[in-house]
Amino acid sequence: MKCGLLGRKLGHSYSPQIHGLLGDYSYQLFEKEPEQLASFLREGDFTGINVTIPYKKDVIPYLDELSPAAHKIGSVNTIVRRADGSLFGHNSDYFGFVSLVHHSGITVNGKKVLVLGSGGTSNMVVTALKDLGAVPVVISRSGENNYENLHLHADASVIVNATPVGMYPNTGVSPIDLKHFPKLEGVLDVIYNPAKTKLLLDAEGLGIPHENGLWMLVAQAKEASEYFTGKKLSDAVIERIHRVLSHQMQNIILIGMPGCGKSTIGALLAEKQNRKFLDADEEIIRLAGKSISDIFAQDGEDVFRRWETTALENLGKQSGLVIATGGGCVTRSRNYPALHQNGHIVWLERELSLLPTQGRPLSQANRLEEMYAVRKPMYEAFADIRVSNAGSPEDTVNEVFSQLEELP
Repeated sequence: MKCGLLGRKLGHSYSPQIHGLLGDYSYQLFEKEPEQLASFLREGDFTGINVTIPYKKDVIPYLDELSPAAHKIGSVNTIVRRADGSLFGHNSDYFGFVSLVHHSGITVNGKKVLVLGSGGTSNMVVTALKDLGAVPVVISRSGENNYENLHLHADASVIVNATPVGMYPNTGVSPIDLKHFPKLEGVLDVIYNPAKTKLLLDAEGLGIPHENGLWMLVAQAKEASEYFTGKKLSDAVIERIHRVLSHQMQNIILIGMPGCGKSTIGALLAEKQNRKFLDADEEIIRLAGKSISDIFAQDGEDVFRRWETTALENLGKQSGLVIATGGGCVTRSRNYPALHQNGHIVWLERELSLLPTQGRPLSQANRLEEMYAVRKPMYEAFADIRVSNAGSPEDTVNEVFSQLEELP
């Protein structure tokens, strides 16, 4: 069997990895320009393909039959070449989104749900929500219900983001302000990279249940695989693959006092999990074009902190990294969402008497006890887990992995 993903500019896709865990068939990426679409669909060497933007509607004229879901939604993301050569189109995003709603625990039946965006994904979401008993209202830039009259929908119970706003690499922005919706009971975002868009970070800050689109991505792939192979798969496979992907995509971010061992432990963590290790100080030096000590001596701490925030924003929106931060990154609250959006934050602790001060401007200028007293509650606020670096580096690394495994 030869399967794959059809699109125009695919870049990095998780689909080959997901389908590699779903079935014993090849899965490759097919990047095609619009003028190549017809010949590829008619003559391409494939058994089944997934379809992504911008071709989910464009492929329909070349298909011989549509599933009820694809016909209802008006777009296709799964195509199967039958034994007689005919092409069958289906929309497995529908199953993926319904599965996401159930997994999130957010109730939509009988609830007013705002769907942000009016494109193809929005059409699928609206169809699924109606079938789940919800009352969806589409918010678009220029429609009857738009971003200028959101006050008319302050009674919304659930919000679904079906736009690309907040998606990597343009993270840190949200399509709306959740504070205007006092009755909000849940937020779903079809985006899965970063793990927490600003919309979801805002929901988290307000204590509102929320979930990203990674579960939907895996669930739709599971149903697509069933169409490719003709074999039914247990829904349990969704949770298994979701957990694997989630842990692989999340960054491991080390915070802690200067000299606590973040670089040493970070390098070992990266080596053991075949990840890339990046040091925030190195990114600062690259951006500023000068050493850390020169920044402090020539420009002062405030300028250094601004460079640091820019560096953390650059690093934090990437995926699957091990990142060592500077000891004072916790002193700026805006650094938290930059790190938290795509990572688990590990507070590495070490006895103050064991911390070196040579070559560390702030450690030399301030008593470590006083610095720690100020920063301790900040480390606590940032950290998902805290690990003592009192033993061997190998013991510390093993403890980090152990605690990360226990995180949801």
